[in-house]
Amino acid sequence: MLKRMPWEHNLEIIKNLDPQMRYKGGDFSAWQAEARAKLCELLGLQNIHRAENNNFTIEYKKECEGYDEYRFTLESEPGYIFPCVMRVPHGVKAPMPVMLTLQGHSTGMHISLGQPIFEKDPITISGGDRDFVVRAIKEGFAAIAIEQRNFGECGGKPTGGPDCHVSSMSAIINGRTTIGERVVDTMTVIDALDNFDFIDKENIMLMGNSGGGTATFYTAAIDERIKLAMPSCAVCTYKHSIAAMNHCVCNFIPNIARYFDMGDIGGLIAPRKLIVVNGKKDDIFPDEGVRETMDIIRPLYAAAGVPDNCALVTGPEGHRFYADQSWPLVHSMTGK
Repeated sequence: MLKRMPWEHNLEIIKNLDPQMRYKGGDFSAWQAEARAKLCELLGLQNIHRAENNNFTIEYKKECEGYDEYRFTLESEPGYIFPCVMRVPHGVKAPMPVMLTLQGHSTGMHISLGQPIFEKDPITISGGDRDFVVRAIKEGFAAIAIEQRNFGECGGKPTGGPDCHVSSMSAIINGRTTIGERVVDTMTVIDALDNFDFIDKENIMLMGNSGGGTATFYTAAIDERIKLAMPSCAVCTYKHSIAAMNHCVCNFIPNIARYFDMGDIGGLIAPRKLIVVNGKKDDIFPDEGVRETMDIIRPLYAAAGVPDNCALVTGPEGHRFYADQSWPLVHSMTGK
């Protein structure tokens, strides 16, 4: 008779791992450089070939009540084109800070825009503060909704909802990962900000919930142009979440646990600002694992000389964003 099931066996291995890239003292900047290079390798970025020209194309610009809206497309890899929608609030002096937003496993970026398309979209929008762009422009930021791979217009199911499995498995056998692909797409959006002279390139920020929070966290660890990252319902130890229960395959990075836990990766965002958001009752990114992750991140920020540049916001409910608790921290940490 089996003493433990196979998944339990693998989970036990992870619980006993000492990640090889964990910071153990010494030159913090040197550790970051080495660790960031390893993370890029694990994400498969060496096998994601960037397009020479991102082929920035504006599909429309229209004036709405309180803001201007632009829809544009970009080519991150040769042949792969994806859409974004940016809203620019009226009455805010340029150059203005920008918040890039990433939806999680939803029906698409229209959720960030507060524009329901599918039957259950109104519940998703109203029940979890997931209309990120709507809130961001109210806070005085320009904001961009990015359509992530395998969601919405970029591979989501025609009936709504994400469709990650085949694409993510194909990425793995191509020596890459869906997370890596989403990182590259988001970096391409940052490149394209040069087309907007009213954007403050020194105040580029990134946020997302669930799968969008995951992409936010990894992108901020790689791209140092991001001055503040606000991942929600995503930052947790692997042993408490990704390795402990059923998650979409797009969350998985081969060999990652041998080198990093998520707390270690958080050290790659330092000294830049990091606001981790979670829900006390989140059953897929448990609060215990989030707090253990923060116990790893905080000493890394101290090693970088900026212990006050990271923060945890814990809401009273479950797997959702907590805008009213989080946005005041954005303003206080950035002065914007």
